[in-house]
Amino acid sequence: MKGIQIKRYGGPEVMEYGELPDPVPGEGEVLVRVKVAGVNFTDTYQRTGLYPGALPFTPGVEGVGIVEKLGSGVTDVEVGARVGWVMIKGGYAELVALPAQRLVPIPDAIDDRTAAALLLQGMTAHFLLTDCYRVKNGEWILIHAAAGGVGLLMTQIAHRIGARIIGTTSTDEKAALAREAGADEIVLYTKEDFQEAARRITEGVGVSVVYDSVGKTTFLKSLDSLEPRGYMVLFGGSSGPAPSIDPMILNPKGSLFLTRPTLGNYVSTREELLRRAADIFGWAAKGELEVRAVHDYALADAAMAHEDLEGRKTTGKILLSI
Repeated sequence: MKGIQIKRYGGPEVMEYGELPDPVPGEGEVLVRVKVAGVNFTDTYQRTGLYPGALPFTPGVEGVGIVEKLGSGVTDVEVGARVGWVMIKGGYAELVALPAQRLVPIPDAIDDRTAAALLLQGMTAHFLLTDCYRVKNGEWILIHAAAGGVGLLMTQIAHRIGARIIGTTSTDEKAALAREAGADEIVLYTKEDFQEAARRITEGVGVSVVYDSVGKTTFLKSLDSLEPRGYMVLFGGSSGPAPSIDPMILNPKGSLFLTRPTLGNYVSTREELLRRAADIFGWAAKGELEVRAVHDYALADAAMAHEDLEGRKTTGKILLSI
């Protein structure tokens, strides 16, 4: 099969495209022919070694495909079924062996590209807004990178809930996307200090929660954008790791809460995985959740996809067609 392999940590150039051995499904696994793989910042963190793991490996923790073969002991999945998966490596390839219990059935109403664009980022938006911190109608929240893949989905879901949304973006083009998704206020952080803007918009009170996927360049000012007992939800680091802090600073800033969640801990059971998937696919089928910007790359161009993602040249979702 064709696929991408990473033998050493580094930049996009360490991603080698070529022939790889076909995987063999073990007990409780199925062999899936990948149709579309999602590209996420998690993939870049694994590529650079920020999230270390065994080498060599095939990146890609999200995808959609067709079941081709069942391993021993698998009885609840059929050959030919359309399935998706998240948080399992190996998606940047034509074939992948996956645990049957971690597969998500794809409804007929959702096409492959939409499903692949919604799985990881949609479920991330879901747990951030409904479980990590439960956003409420009428409260001010701040979403960084509001025109990114997760940001656009979060903005739409938060708008459905009735939250008042401040979205940060880097360009007027991205600002327009975030506003169309439901953001009430846009802050171009290249032109305006988002902390000052958040205080101004909330009449000095601060926002109830900040959702920060940027990290290094936004983290400290995000803390200062919060109201007393506000929630700082740091779920990424596109600008680099957030600076280390003494937990005592959370006290004088208003007895703040700080969490660094990851999707894996919020889909740790099959029930939770299927519930989140059912919600996002259901909203998409009814037109209440839309994948607003998709960038398609060939599998052989995965390194270019990483370059564009890290260079902030894209909005919305990046997909690899396989």
